[in-house]
Parts: sequence; structure tokens; C-alpha cells
Amino acid sequence: MERVTLEDVARRVGVSAKTVSNVVHGTGRVSSDQRELIQNVIEELGYRPNIAARELRQGRSGVIALALPDLREPYFADLASYFVAAAKERGRNVLITQTGGDRDSERSVMEAEDLPSVGTIVLSPLRLTAEDVARRKNTTSLVLLGEQAEQFHSATVAHVGVSNVRAAQAAVEHLIARGHRRIAAVGVQREGPNASSTLRAEGYARALASAGLPADEALRCEVDLFSRAAGSAAVQRLIDAGTDFDALFCFNDSMAFGALYTLAQNGIRVPDDVAVVGFDDVDEARYTIPALTSVGPGPRKISGELFQIIDGPDADRPIEHLLDYEVVVRESS
Repeated sequence: MERVTLEDVARRVGVSAKTVSNVVHGTGRVSSDQRELIQNVIEELGYRPNIAARELRQGRSGVIALALPDLREPYFADLASYFVAAAKERGRNVLITQTGGDRDSERSVMEAEDLPSVGTIVLSPLRLTAEDVARRKNTTSLVLLGEQAEQFHSATVAHVGVSNVRAAQAAVEHLIARGHRRIAAVGVQREGPNASSTLRAEGYARALASAGLPADEALRCEVDLFSRAAGSAAVQRLIDAGTDFDALFCFNDSMAFGALYTLAQNGIRVPDDVAVVGFDDVDEARYTIPALTSVGPGPRKISGELFQIIDGPDADRPIEHLLDYEVVVRESS
């Protein structure tokens, strides 16, 4: 079936294409009777404006590219879903791509290589470097997301993130306030793209020090990835080693989900025997058994903040947006 054009509507009504265009875009002077007739014919014929062609004529694009490392992870899946919903409310379209945390892929997205015409690129990098960003040739508006890009913002590149150290400290202080003294940190990374791990480990250490609790290396659980499997394996190693612990601070919710599974498999009750707190506050945290306490602004709030930048008047100035955080207390702690 051929696409219904603006000219088709004009011929059916018996007016000029310009008059129909005025009705579609809310411009010009059109009588109320004629406007109603045109709107009825638009509905009858199923006419839809060709947004891509209009944006091409205007020299801009309402399409936003959203590039994330791994859409299997709940945080990135939630973020993509909320971002698309927010874009739809604003009449925008989103092109989603997955980088796999690969530096070449991230650089390719940043340069808009192999992408259709887009007005903004939102990228959550893991391997990208400050030098990569400084050498960028493409001039499409770029917004970087997450801890790995915290120092990359400039006059032409914005950044959205969370106050990781303070948020992690607040999460551990929540556990300390409830009487826990042997709190394990699940998510320590010594190599690779480990900005999130480093900052959250610092917040963990600050909370312990502030409370006068010793920093026991046996309670620092290393992982290779921030995933369910990694969280599960880390907690199992903790149990197998016979390490005494009464709470877990997991550096993201995915690892906390894995931890909850392993604790249950070993007959360890949550929160009676061990309390658990995650980081990111993804939607799934509400539906674990028990429901997971987590800290963060959450993907919904982050999506809203991204659009404050994308559509905001200050998009040409150096931008560093650090979002507020909240410890959302649920049954797991």
C-alpha cells in the first residue's frame, strides 16, 4: 500500500497542500470548518507526516542514538525502556545499539559511523578514553553516561552520572545503623573498566572507617563482571571460605540478585541471617524474594535527566550532571 501524502489529502478536500500543511503543523490561518474537514480526511485516509523528510529539509534529526554496553543487564534494559518511553512522549524516535563494552564499538558510535542521521548520541562507555573523546571529529551532540566517563565532559560533551562514593557510603551506613558489623563488599574489580567498582569501594571503606569498623580484606569479594553469575559465585566463595559476615553490599543490583539466589541455596535467611543491599534500584528489585533494598536515582530518573540535557537550553555549555541518590529500603535489609 502506497504512503498517503499531504497532496492526497489536499486533493480530496479541494484545497492547497499549503493549507493542509498549516493544519498538520498548527500554523497559518485556516477557518474552523475547513480545519475540521481536513482533520476528518486526514483520519479517513490515514495520513501520517513524514517526519524523517521534514527533519532532513530542516537540517536536523529528532532521532536519538542510545548506545549501551549490555542490554541483558537489568539496569541497561530498564534504562532503554524508560528512555524510549520518554522519547515517545516528546515525539522523538530512538535507535538503540549495543556496544558490548568494546572500545572500537564505542568510538564508532561516538563518531556516528554506520548510523543514520541522528540529532543526539547518548553513550554509556566502558572502554572509551579521554583521549578518544578529545580526538572526536563528529559534531553531533554527545551525552556520556556513567562513571567511566565522569571526567570526559567538555564544552561539547555532556555527562550524566551519580555521586557513587556518597551513594555507596549511604548504603553501607544504612546497614551499620541496623547493627551489622561484618559487611562484605561484592563487586571489587582491580583491572579493566573499573570506575564504578573503585568509587563504590571507596564509599564502602569510608562508611566502615566512619563507624570505627576494621577493613577486613576477607570481606572484599572480587568479580570479573557486574552480573548475576558473578555475584552468585562471589558469595559462594565467601561461604566456602567460612568467612563470618552478616550483611552484603553489592555494587549493583544484578550481583545482589545472584547473591540472594546463593544465600537461599545455602539455607541462609535474608534478612534474618544476612542483610543484602544493591545499587541502581532497577525495577526488578521490587519483585525479588525478599524485595531488595537498593540505592540510586533509578533508570527512570536518569532517563528524565538525559532529556533535560538533550532538550535543554544549556546544551552548548560544559555540563556535568550528578544526580541525587536515595537508599530505598525494602525487606532484604
